[in-house]
Amino acid sequence: MITLGIIGSICFNNLHETNQAILNEGTRAIEFAITLASVMALWMGIMNIAKDSGLIEKIANKISPLMKKLFPSVPLNHKAMSYMVMNMVLNMLGAGNGATAFGLKAMQELQTVNPNKKKASNDMIMFLVINISSIQIIPFTMLKIRMDAGSTDPNSIIITTLFATAISTIVGIASCKILQRRYK
Repeated sequence: MITLGIIGSICFNNLHETNQAILNEGTRAIEFAITLASVMALWMGIMNIAKDSGLIEKIANKISPLMKKLFPSVPLNHKAMSYMVMNMVLNMLGAGNGATAFGLKAMQELQTVNPNKKKASNDMIMFLVINISSIQIIPFTMLKIRMDAGSTDPNSIIITTLFATAISTIVGIASCKILQRRYK
């Protein structure tokens, strides 16, 4: 697509505008990446403090009945549970980039309890579905994008985002459970 755009700009004699757009948008992309990195670093730091202080374990204990139903073959005190909880909390707060590291750690830990190392377990698939659909309570990244784009009310998407992501997560979990029963 980039090549076609450059060829098109040459054919229509507007290569100067294309070069100007590339330079301007490249600068904006770098600025955006830096601001997102700061948000990600903040949330990663908060989650590491929460983990070290025992808050994540307390949250995990509170939601352990739900986690046990979602991930029946993972022991409640297993490291995978705390990594999954941290991933889910960061995703709910809209810090998906920060959640990725915890999601990868959770998958590594889930692999340790996987009886068949050559294919994903039901718990790994369920975690992936929840991670992908991720309920967004506060979609920080999208709010940042809307603010940068000049939105007069960037917060107007919070309720609809919460509703849409809750529905997608519920449908994903239900589909997983149905398919797990069907292909047992």
